[in-house]
Amino acid sequence: MSYQVLARKWRPRTFHELVGQAHVQRALVNALDQGRLHHAYLFTGTRGVGKTTLARILAKCLNCTANGRGDEGITSTPCGQCDSCQAIDEGRFVDLIEVDAASRTKVEDTRELLDNVQYAPTQGRYKVYLIDEVHMLSTSSFNALLKTLEEPPPHVKFLLATTDPQKLPPTVLSRCLQFTLKHMPPERVVEHLTYVLGEEGVAFDESALWLLGKAAEGSMRDAMSLTDQAIAFGQGAVRHADVAAMLGTLDHRHILGLAESLADVDVQRLLSEVAELAEQGPDFAAVLDELSSILHRLAVAQMVPDAVDNSHGDRDAILQLASRFTAEDIQLYYQIGIQGRGDMVHAPDLRSALEMTLLRMLAFRPQGVPKPPRTPLPLRREPSQSAATETSAQVAETPSPAPQPSPAADARPEVHSTPGAQPETPLEPSPEQTASAAEEEPPLQEPPPWAVEADTQAAEVEAPQQASEPEAMSESELATEPKPVTEPVPGSAPSPDAEPQTVEPSTVLAPEAFPESRPDIQSGKLDNAQWLQCFDSLGLGGLTRNLAGNCLVESDDGTLLTLRLDPSQEAMQAEVHQTRIERALKEQGMPRRIAFYVAELSNSLETPRQREERLNKERHAQAVDLLNHDPQVQKLQQAFGAKLIESSVKPADAMR
Repeated sequence: MSYQVLARKWRPRTFHELVGQAHVQRALVNALDQGRLHHAYLFTGTRGVGKTTLARILAKCLNCTANGRGDEGITSTPCGQCDSCQAIDEGRFVDLIEVDAASRTKVEDTRELLDNVQYAPTQGRYKVYLIDEVHMLSTSSFNALLKTLEEPPPHVKFLLATTDPQKLPPTVLSRCLQFTLKHMPPERVVEHLTYVLGEEGVAFDESALWLLGKAAEGSMRDAMSLTDQAIAFGQGAVRHADVAAMLGTLDHRHILGLAESLADVDVQRLLSEVAELAEQGPDFAAVLDELSSILHRLAVAQMVPDAVDNSHGDRDAILQLASRFTAEDIQLYYQIGIQGRGDMVHAPDLRSALEMTLLRMLAFRPQGVPKPPRTPLPLRREPSQSAATETSAQVAETPSPAPQPSPAADARPEVHSTPGAQPETPLEPSPEQTASAAEEEPPLQEPPPWAVEADTQAAEVEAPQQASEPEAMSESELATEPKPVTEPVPGSAPSPDAEPQTVEPSTVLAPEAFPESRPDIQSGKLDNAQWLQCFDSLGLGGLTRNLAGNCLVESDDGTLLTLRLDPSQEAMQAEVHQTRIERALKEQGMPRRIAFYVAELSNSLETPRQREERLNKERHAQAVDLLNHDPQVQKLQQAFGAKLIESSVKPADAMR
């Protein structure tokens, strides 16, 4: 089976056989059925999408004699059996003049062509001039064609085809009806090739057709040509390995393997994939380009899953892989990949440049989380979705080999715990719930592939001097000097209550100093109001303070403190932050184990972060009001037309 036989056998004979050009088909069919014909048509589009084929079909519609030889015989469904249709299909129709403008660019050729325009058609109803690659005509040729193109004789139709309409003069474009043929997506190419090979009885691998669809670059003609070549290469079958070897392209499965290694933070597998690629002698710069392309698709999959490009036929794999990355990691990996691509020219060899870029992605990955948590898709959720719906969707997307939990375990809210934490306890512990929670607990995450010594010490250094002043003061000194605290604690965020009202030491000090002031906390009843009061005294800083500041108290049984975490901060969960919060609570006389419950926050309660922002806004508004009523400021405004820039007003303690 040769390319000529395959292409000609499956060449469209009518408008309804066109692949992927329904918009052009609809316009031309309606125009032919209603008798609203134009004298000049311009078909544009990339190579191999059917411009010339469409023009020949239109020529058959104009000259088909199945319904009569008069103008009433024009049809949108040529019969293909009359003398005119058969002559056009066989390329021997006298009144269809096909011109290759690329080889006849001179003005003399155009004038010679137009000398016979005034003569009536010999065989058909219309004399049709089909000018292919019309943009190749010279300026003089366009000028010679212009007048005839504007007012041709009634028996003449011009059909122009070009891949570059920008090169046509505006005077020519304004005299034609322009139809732009669509670029063929790989999905449409694979669909058509599947049908053709099925009808021909040729065995094929679907993955091989995706390789052909990608290599065709939007051209159905190129896809048919490559398919014919693949049939010959594979001795009558289209197989993935044969097509990959024939095209000399990268095996996309290796690129996906690199992305999976990044998701698993598996350096050994990462280097093994590079070694397997090296055996094929690939262009390592192209490997990095393909990996960057996959990272881009992963970012799209996290935001808008329905918009994922399926040019490789791996949409399901991309959606599944996207849930294994955090959005921050994907953005970081993509940026490192783009920069590494530019640095390849300075590397000693391309393979080492690729390996260093991949290792750099993992080395510079944030160290707060040993392995990225599964990310529910899409990241941007609708406000109307409830917390229960989001939690159930997250559980449904996370495969787990654990057995089905008991009804008692299903009734309690899902509690997310960071890897390596102590076993979690239900809100109302029972033996059955405890066993079920132990079975549902996810497996421990593996640590990063590189050695990190003194991780806890490094985490403590992250926010130096955060709680230096509270630690320096002994409990006995605080008990003997119960003076109101009016100054912010150095090294920590400014307390919202510092200026407008005093903070009683009994709300922030250890229970030993004021045992009568904290009976509820000692009895295991820490509520959200007390969480707000004691938050600043915990001395948290950096990312840990940000994580805890976006939490509400869900429940507290005296042993386990469950914090409801804002879903936007879910990626911040890490064992190091949990340990810091537990240590800070213990130092304040409230030993607790911490568990995070990810769900939408209640509008009736405030998190420490929301409370701080509200108080800052109130203080800012008060300061602005005082400045607006200040006599000196009013004098400046009256004398110089000055205007107070409210955004520049800051509290006094923020200026220290």
